[in-house]
Formats: sequence, C-alpha cells, structure tokens
Amino acid sequence: MKKLFLILLLLLAGCTAEARETIQEQEEEVKTIYLAGGCFWGVQKFFDQFKGVIRTEAGYANGPEGAVSYQEVCLGSGHAEAVRIDYDENEIALKELLSYYFQVIDPLSVNQQGNDRGIQYRTGIYYTEESQLPEIEEVWQAEAEKVGGELAVELLPLTNFTPAEAYHQKYLEKNPGGYCHIPAEMFQLEEERESPSELRERIGDLAFEVTQNAATEVGFTGEYDDFFEKGLYVDIVSGEPLFSSEDKYDSGCGWPAFTRPLSEDSVKEFRDLSYGMIRTEVRSAEADSHLGHVFTDGPRESGGLRYCINSAALRFIPYEELETEGYGEYKKLFGE
Repeated sequence: MKKLFLILLLLLAGCTAEARETIQEQEEEVKTIYLAGGCFWGVQKFFDQFKGVIRTEAGYANGPEGAVSYQEVCLGSGHAEAVRIDYDENEIALKELLSYYFQVIDPLSVNQQGNDRGIQYRTGIYYTEESQLPEIEEVWQAEAEKVGGELAVELLPLTNFTPAEAYHQKYLEKNPGGYCHIPAEMFQLEEERESPSELRERIGDLAFEVTQNAATEVGFTGEYDDFFEKGLYVDIVSGEPLFSSEDKYDSGCGWPAFTRPLSEDSVKEFRDLSYGMIRTEVRSAEADSHLGHVFTDGPRESGGLRYCINSAALRFIPYEELETEGYGEYKKLFGE
C-alpha cells in the first residue's frame, strides 16, 4: 500500500523536488530487523499480525556468503532460519517487536526451539543499522536479568540474507495445519495490543511522554510530589504495583521519592548516558514504562537509595480502596 502511494505521488507531482522529499521521509520511517527464532514458518506468521509491520520475508541469515538452498541449510550450511521484518517505527517500536520476540523463544536454548534441532534453528537478532543497538541492548539486558543468565541468542550485524524458496513464504497461511513450535494463542496478540494513540488518549499526553518517551515532568508540579497519603503506587500504563507509601519520603528534590520499590522484581534498571550525565534509569518490569531514576543520596538508615519517580508515571490507590481496586493482597504491607 505504501509503495502504491509513493508511485501515485510521483505520477501526480511529476517527480518534483517536493515529491522526492516526501518519498525520502516515507522511506526513512521504514526500518528493518532480522530475527531468528527457530522454524521461520511460525516466526513469520507471528510478526505478520502486528500493525506497523509492513512486510516480512522468510530466509537464511548469517551463514557463508553466496546463494544457499533449504536443503543445504538443513545439511548444516551454517545459516539461521530467519525472518526479515520491515516495520514503521512510528507505529511499532523496535523494543516492542523484540519484547514480542522474546515471548515466543526459549532464550537459553542452544540450536533448538520446540522440536526443531540444528544450527539453522538457533536464535538471533541481526541488525542493519548501528542506531538500532541501544534499543536492542536495553531489551537484551532486561531479558538476561529476567532469566538470570547469559542469553543463547546471537546479537550481530546482518552479514547476509538469502530469501527462502517461494513455498516457505507465508507457509502457515497456506497450510493452517502445518507444524509450528509457537503456541496458537500467540497469533492473537495484536487483537489485545493497545495502539500508541489509544494509550495516549487513556493516560494523557504528559503520562504518555514520560512513560513512552522518557520525558520528565517539571519539578515540584507533579500530583504526588508533596503527597503522603497511605496507599499503593502502580504503573499508570499497566496497573502493576511499584511502590508503597510506607517507603515514600520528602527528599525536597521536586519529585516523589521512595527508598525502595515493592520488590526487586517490580522494576528494572538501566545505565542512562543521556544529556551528558551518568545515571541509572528505572522502568517498570512488565510494561517497560519509564518511571524516573535512582540515586545514592537517599536516607542511609533505609539503604541510601532515592528512587526519584515522575508523578505522571504513577497512579495512586488509597489504602481504603485496595480491596475494591483488586489490590487487597497488598494490605499486608501496611500491617494488615
């Protein structure tokens, strides 16, 4: 559809400078990533479901140079069964694609996914632009921390890719009963996915910019800066519990400050080198929402940490409403 639009634009505009500029802008929105996750039949069908994925192609990646056939790959040519994914980064971010990828692979399995065994079934993320690395490494680190070990997923630049034979393309669309190592319910995720515009409408512009684009609200303006009621703080995006009022204190920094999250598993932390500073970013574990940063200037008697969190990233559940809001189990945090 996008290609047709570009062709029509050329015809109507007589290939003017303005038309060429518009085409270039359209093309810059499209990025490409290559993912190996076992048999490429299922991987291709899985990613075809998501809005923002423009095109997919099954093929053979990062083996010896030169054309290769499926038979040669099965005999151990060294290539990985992979899927080329062209995506519009304005509709679906690379981090989101990779988070879905890790939902359908075993990241610790070597040369095996499901019942498929062999070097061609190894897992791998093969990038085409250095600019993609920060997003890839952020997801990579989070997954490594989640499983508590080194991932068996290759992370390399793409060196070569040979499209697979025609009968492999969209195989499961043409053969619905074909074998697939990915559970059938995983092909329905798009129906549950909230679009960026829907999320923005639900949580508001400021919360969207903070949680999705790592913005920071103006100091001393947040709803929960000078706020110390008894209750629970949850991620405004997902509702996952993050902090307790029992651990909140007045740091004078202009943002809500906590000495600790509810548990080590509630948040994840990353090194942040933005704006010429060295900081530790804090994100929610499940929704991957940007929350703020953690510093080492907190109360010593409470561990010495200060979790400096944006009010816009949080929703407060008063103690009296924990039961009705579905958070009754957290009453024990307050001596119940």
